Amino acid sequence: MEQRSGIGYFLLGLGVGVAAGILWAPRTGEETRQLIAEKANEGADYVRARTEEGKEYVRQQADTLKGSAGDVYEKGRSTVLRHKENLTAAVEAGKQAYREAVSDLKSAAATAQGGPSSGSGSETV
Repeated sequence: MEQRSGIGYFLLGLGVGVAAGILWAPRTGEETRQLIAEKANEGADYVRARTEEGKEYVRQQADTLKGSAGDVYEKGRSTVLRHKENLTAAVEAGKQAYREAVSDLKSAAATAQGGPSSGSGSETV
């Protein structure tokens, strides 16, 4: 038995399908082309509308993110300023404690030497 190629049957089926489509077509060629053009325009309009909706959504999300970023920036800025003030206060307290400790040491040294504490020591800090 001889085996036939499947391509021959494909071409035969294609020819029969084209012939049947031409014989039983509900519209003329001009009407069909016009229908295809209308549907293509409807599809293009749909895509344009969806694109505009997408652009608007992206704009809204960008505005929301900008607002959130501004809030985060302000919170971070206020936190840094608060910590800076705390650090400055701690440094000033440390300097004052140092001055007092130096003053106490000078007083103790003057008392230990037996001399009167004149309070006119030359302290520079």
